[in-house]
Amino acid sequence: MAAAFVLRPFFFVATHSPEKSCVQFGFFIFASGRDISVTGAFQEVDVLAEERQSEAGERKMKRNILMYVFGVAMLSSSMLLAQTTTPVNPQNKDQVNDRRENQQDRIAQGVQSGQLTAGETKNLEGREANLNREIRDDRSANGGKLTAAERQQVNHQQNNLSKSIYADKHNAAQQNFKGEVGARQENQQDRIAQGIKSGSLTAGEAARAENRQQGINQQIHADRAANGGKLTGAEKRQINRKQNGASRQIYREKHNGVRQ
Repeated sequence: MAAAFVLRPFFFVATHSPEKSCVQFGFFIFASGRDISVTGAFQEVDVLAEERQSEAGERKMKRNILMYVFGVAMLSSSMLLAQTTTPVNPQNKDQVNDRRENQQDRIAQGVQSGQLTAGETKNLEGREANLNREIRDDRSANGGKLTAAERQQVNHQQNNLSKSIYADKHNAAQQNFKGEVGARQENQQDRIAQGIKSGSLTAGEAARAENRQQGINQQIHADRAANGGKLTGAEKRQINRKQNGASRQIYREKHNGVRQ
């Protein structure tokens, strides 16, 4: 907020020689509980020549001096106003939300590309959900803000989560979608990834959705292992019913009005 200020102008004539004198002007600005003296430039006046000027010329000279003083006063007061206005420091803004959004974008990219499996995403989003609850509780206890110590702790946890995202995205585990069932799995993952990136799925909702996908994936893997890498017709129908249920869950949670 800008501080209130009052201009207190002063003028005096300083004589340099019998022929020359000058009008010196300045003003005090009272702002933020302190007086600040600002002195203007000098306006040279030839006294002898001035005596020879007409009355109209004298009025013109005085008007020019006053306009000059007024202009400098306005300029200086504008500079003071800028100095007494508390600047918005981007570093003072809460960076926690930006960091969380960045982490979610990285997870969404990993889900969509297949670099993150459903199990890996479930674990990452579970940790993100726990961290979000911690941030919410800390803010509730401190009037909506985080203390410096809390901010430092959150940043440390986000650093660890960031390392886990990188490690999971660059390990050997990849989503492996095969056939018609695999196409359905991939579609579900794309929808979850879109929800994570847009914020329509919170970390907790994404963790639950991926937990359900992980269970389906494990069943598919077990069924294929028991049948030479293939699924029977009955197994495909069962998987499809489970995916229908998972699809409805994804839709509901993306449209329930709860945002990340």
